[in-house]
Amino acid sequence: MDMILFNGNIITVDGNNPKAEAVGISGNRVVFAGKNEEALSLKHSATEIIDLKGKTVVPGFNDSHMHLLSYAISLDMADLNDAAGIDDLIGKVRIFIEEKNIPEGQWIQGRGWNQERFSEKRMPTRHDLDKISQNHPIVLARTCGHVCVANTMALVACGIFNSPPAVDGGSIDLDDDGIPTGILRENAMELVYRLIPPSDKYKIKHMISKAAKDCLRAGLTSIQTDDFGAIKGDFKDILDAYFELEKENKLPIRVSEQVLLPDMAKLEGFLKLGLKTGDGGEFFKIGPMKLLIDGSLGARTAALSEPYEDDKKTSGIAIYTQEELNRLVEKAHRKGMQVACHAIGDRAMEMVFTAYGNAIKKYPREDPRFRIIHCQITTKEILDKFKKYNVIADIQPIFVSSDLSIVEERVGKQRAEWSYNWKSLLERGVHVAAGSDSPVESFNPLWGIYAAVTRKTLGGFPENGWLPEQKLSVEQAVYLFTMGSAYCTYEENIKGSITPGKLADLVVLSEDIFGIPPDEIKNVQVEKTFVGGKLQYERN
Repeated sequence: MDMILFNGNIITVDGNNPKAEAVGISGNRVVFAGKNEEALSLKHSATEIIDLKGKTVVPGFNDSHMHLLSYAISLDMADLNDAAGIDDLIGKVRIFIEEKNIPEGQWIQGRGWNQERFSEKRMPTRHDLDKISQNHPIVLARTCGHVCVANTMALVACGIFNSPPAVDGGSIDLDDDGIPTGILRENAMELVYRLIPPSDKYKIKHMISKAAKDCLRAGLTSIQTDDFGAIKGDFKDILDAYFELEKENKLPIRVSEQVLLPDMAKLEGFLKLGLKTGDGGEFFKIGPMKLLIDGSLGARTAALSEPYEDDKKTSGIAIYTQEELNRLVEKAHRKGMQVACHAIGDRAMEMVFTAYGNAIKKYPREDPRFRIIHCQITTKEILDKFKKYNVIADIQPIFVSSDLSIVEERVGKQRAEWSYNWKSLLERGVHVAAGSDSPVESFNPLWGIYAAVTRKTLGGFPENGWLPEQKLSVEQAVYLFTMGSAYCTYEENIKGSITPGKLADLVVLSEDIFGIPPDEIKNVQVEKTFVGGKLQYERN
């Protein structure tokens, strides 16, 4: 026995042995979970003994969907998450340019603005950004990552100011004179971002390593990340960066890459590498093919079956036609890939169910574990289809905290009542996993658990929670961030619970989240994070 953690409140998330006092670890695996006396009787002279002093221990958290590389890149951007209005946004970017001493002509990037938090309740335009600088091309992404705004210099640089093109799966907002306002939606964003110089493999490795350390501080021992869209250039650089980090033993968390392959050319290029879902090592694996089917609710680009309640002119944006989506899903499925589709609106989810049904009918395969990421604006029929088609619901509980103030405004009260219905999915026996979509939201899993359990904003509103009948228990929420997420990657037999034989990925918490008032969960800290039996993070 290499290590024994004893005198703890150990929540194993193992139905056969739900609680323990001590955990024994040998190598990178759990070999014992039970009583203190029995654990300590197994020690020898070289065994490391850790007294937990009554602290609560849970399995290492597993974020089922995030964007690690985008998070890393955002650390070097202007942070606009707390911008309270247009003037505040302008001031923050000006300060960013001054503090970084960014020379004229160099691109300025920012991320995180949300017009719903602005006093003006409108999106910024190129005219606003021109007040920041007319000597730097500027592009600022909305918090959702599905809309950006560019200044005039950036629009001119990408050749769309004088002759804005029509964009499949996207749009360019125009003023009454037919001139771009600076707001670009979905695929139209690529017109600007393609001009930003890409990062090389060595910088990518550095950014991944830096971001992974932040994950450990949050108690994340595994993540499932969509990185291909974070940089321009060859996605092979990203794969090489991860494979090299693992080979060099410099990847401190376990990573499953959700390979974003938005068109047939990219899918075929990836398949030529000879890779498929599940390939890789203990710390880096190829996950599902990832597709974006629609946009976001906040940007009104989520594809709905009926128009938006607060803008009857639009029903959102579907990135693909049904035929295009069918072909991509069918090809990936036939080649042994798991498929995970971002779908927020009900129309987008119906398209995904159609594509999944088509693929499995043509090419039956045991246990394909199709996934839908986000699955927010649902209906009773859609909830039933998750069970019918055995599709994993890959949810982001923290979205409830962020979106509850706009959902009814966007889709109306009737549709809102069928939205973010996580408990209804569980009651139907659907496999559900939980993540954050970071950097759209914080990847702190304790905030996600808080949101799932209270259905409140981080500020504690509303008092009884939004759609309180959809509240989860703490046990259910923790399961989603552990076993639920492990199921997504076919790894429920090696991670997700503190069970002998499984990987020794553990988190020690400052408080007992199962015993404190639910409103206090968001304030709980991670004390220690173990990955494979090694202490990778300890709070000072």
